[in-house]
Amino acid sequence: MLDAPAAVRDTRARAHRGWALGLVRTARPRQWVKNVLVLAAPAAAGRLGSWQTGARLALVFALFTAAASAVYLLNDARDAEADRAHPAKRHRPVASGQVPVALATGTGALLALGSATAAALLCGPLTAALLVAYLVIQVAYCLRLKHVLVADLAVVATGFLMRAMIGGVALGIPLSRWFLITTGFGALFVVAAKRYSEAVQMEGAEGATRALLTQYTTGYLRFVWQLAAGAAVLGYCLWALETGPAETSLPWRQLSVAAFVLGILRYAVFADRGTAGAPEDVVLRDRPLAVIGCAWAVLYGMSVAGL
Repeated sequence: MLDAPAAVRDTRARAHRGWALGLVRTARPRQWVKNVLVLAAPAAAGRLGSWQTGARLALVFALFTAAASAVYLLNDARDAEADRAHPAKRHRPVASGQVPVALATGTGALLALGSATAAALLCGPLTAALLVAYLVIQVAYCLRLKHVLVADLAVVATGFLMRAMIGGVALGIPLSRWFLITTGFGALFVVAAKRYSEAVQMEGAEGATRALLTQYTTGYLRFVWQLAAGAAVLGYCLWALETGPAETSLPWRQLSVAAFVLGILRYAVFADRGTAGAPEDVVLRDRPLAVIGCAWAVLYGMSVAGL
């Protein structure tokens, strides 16, 4: 049997372990897969062949992951009271009381400050500026913009776009207009499909989901993701048909359009059903979509390599 001081130490140790695990859960490890988008611009430019590039991108990935986790922590700390009324979000560590609000807020602030400082010291000024801009926009989203119609869609889509931009900025790669158009509208497609799925699943359950969803209609959200999908496809097609390096065998750029369009169509199946609530689940769990993605990557890679 433990004496009183030992019992107190054991209780504190268990509390600290609970806090640590809760902070990790609040940082959303499953969401970190989104940060792979930092490879988008370097991959498009064929700049993934050296270990120096790999090391720089690994650093950028880590910094962006820390920044995104900071935003999740600050968001959950701010929304703890509202999350307790939600059927699923009430189980989040902060809302459930596993992690104190003050601890989540402090950890989020430290991660935000640390990632911004590290970017300023270890990366170029443009990379640091982009990371700080991401943090400022996302904190504004947590405080206010998540409650503003349309602005909430734009901010979340911008977060995806910034992930795709920062890898190119870190390596000094010029970002083409077609890359920005396709990535931006592709991000809006995924975000609007997620909102549409949430609205469909929670229809008639006011107060049990995002308050802003009650102000959108499912028809409007369907219009947004369809418009964004069309714009993304158009941007990609214009890029593929643009005059580029001389092809030595097959027109890989043009052939990749088929895989890109099929990928959009496959994802749209889940959006139409209202089951695209978690993009990472759709991408990682649907085997046909994974096959289409691999086919697109091969065709795109052949185009970049000029084979």
